[in-house]
Amino acid sequence: MPGPFILRAGRLVKVVTYEATDPTVDSQIIELKNSGANVFYNVSISKFAAQAMRKAADIGWKPAQYLNNVSASVGSVMKPAGFENSQGIITAQYLMDPTDKQWTDNADMKGWSAWMDKWMQGANKADANHVFGYAVSILMHETLKKCGDDLTRDNVMKQAANFQKYKLPMLIPGITVNTSPTDYYPIQSVNLANFSGDTW
Repeated sequence: MPGPFILRAGRLVKVVTYEATDPTVDSQIIELKNSGANVFYNVSISKFAAQAMRKAADIGWKPAQYLNNVSASVGSVMKPAGFENSQGIITAQYLMDPTDKQWTDNADMKGWSAWMDKWMQGANKADANHVFGYAVSILMHETLKKCGDDLTRDNVMKQAANFQKYKLPMLIPGITVNTSPTDYYPIQSVNLANFSGDTW
């Protein structure tokens, strides 16, 4: 699998990989530290992202750290890594984080929280993966509604590739879903976020 990589003075210094079956990425983090790089871009899935942050702290390696947003969940990555080991890490966000107090009174966040209370009682609301799943399911529902009674593959693809400035619940204000027959990427912009205390 792709793994973390690091840069020095804008130059790629070292790339290391891991397998999803590996027990840890400790040896990879030691290898990255020994390269002398001062920037660490952590492109890992949740378990290994948390391990990497924790190991970097354990060995006293303090590079500037960037984390892919797939593993930016406070509940499933940052907390297991240790909040003390996560300070200052930067990620890119397009969805509201449920631990970020600025969204507490937001209508989308309230709707998501009520949905969680009804359908996922006892689930960890600090796990941003639940926000992602909720948003994706709403987008799929909207796509199927646009299909009407024509649920052929061709029509589903046509409708999925025809969103313009769609305000999907839980997207950060100013970010919308945009697709076309030549561009299937629904999210075209993100906000940078810095981890501080116990949230982004």
